[in-house]
Amino acid sequence: MLTHPIFDGLFRLLAGLLIAVAALALAGCNDKQTKKERQDRPVLVETVRYTAASPARSFVGTVRPRIETDVGFRVAGKVAKRLVEVGQTVEIGQPLALLDQTDLKLQAEQSEAEYSAAKGVLAQATASENRAKELRGKGWSTEAQMDQARAAADEARARFARAERSVELTRNALSYATLNADTRGVVTAALIDAGQVVSAGQPAFRLARFGEKEAVVAIPETLVGRAKQGEARVSLWSEPGRTYAAKLREIAPMADPATRTYLAKFLLPDADDGVSLGMTATLTLADPATDQVARLPLAALFNQGGTPSVYVVDPSGQVTLKPVSVKAYETEKVVISGGVEDGAKVVVLGVQKLDPAEKVRVVSSLSF
Repeated sequence: MLTHPIFDGLFRLLAGLLIAVAALALAGCNDKQTKKERQDRPVLVETVRYTAASPARSFVGTVRPRIETDVGFRVAGKVAKRLVEVGQTVEIGQPLALLDQTDLKLQAEQSEAEYSAAKGVLAQATASENRAKELRGKGWSTEAQMDQARAAADEARARFARAERSVELTRNALSYATLNADTRGVVTAALIDAGQVVSAGQPAFRLARFGEKEAVVAIPETLVGRAKQGEARVSLWSEPGRTYAAKLREIAPMADPATRTYLAKFLLPDADDGVSLGMTATLTLADPATDQVARLPLAALFNQGGTPSVYVVDPSGQVTLKPVSVKAYETEKVVISGGVEDGAKVVVLGVQKLDPAEKVRVVSSLSF
């Protein structure tokens, strides 16, 4: 097949034009795609949250009464009857138990008889003393007789006073045969029962007084200082959404030899009737003097020999490089104390390849 030179040149010209147009079209598409990729670069971000540098610590404890005492009979005897049970609420003056009063009544009768006898002797001695005074005044008695009458009268008065005190003591002992509650509270333990012989002062009941309540917890020795100076809050397992203010009242001077912890008692001044004795409580200790810091992944830190910085993403997708104050480095985290606001979104991956002039697209946001 023969071709004319003119047609051959035209064919080559048209082919070159077609190739040039295709190359320009491809270049335009690549530019648009590159520009789109630059605008829509995906990034992973985390939200900055400032918290206490020393995190709060929680301990499990028990709600106990502020005052819990053992009460018992003030005289020895045999228990005749127990009048209350464990868990029962008692009022002031309410009888708790009774002793057999047979011997106590006999002692009271004996003291009253001695009192009557001493009273009669005192009357006779007083009359003799008065007669001796009259005789001595008239000169019909000697001084020795007067001294003898006076001594007899003094002895009679002393015996009468002793008999009078004996009556009071036996009456008190008879009243002690009834064990009464000296405060309003609840019986937490009953240590005696009918028929038991008890000694004076032996614990008979354990009473928890109504009023102030406290949370009792075991504190490790590393946090004893925070327990004394920090802020404490208590929450109950029965009401996890509610907290009560707590104040340290007492801490053990020595650690438990087995657990190496210190027993601490925190008052609950705001505790109401919903806080029952024996409930399980969670005590949270916070250090009010601690700095506020935020923890971010180490990959979020941008540092090329200058000030450590992070990339902050605004709602429009624009990134801004902001310097931060680094407080400490941890195994996988960097601790910052300032430079970015709380709630800011920080790029945490690929910061070395970011350009502040380009926009980004958030593909995942994790609350730190």
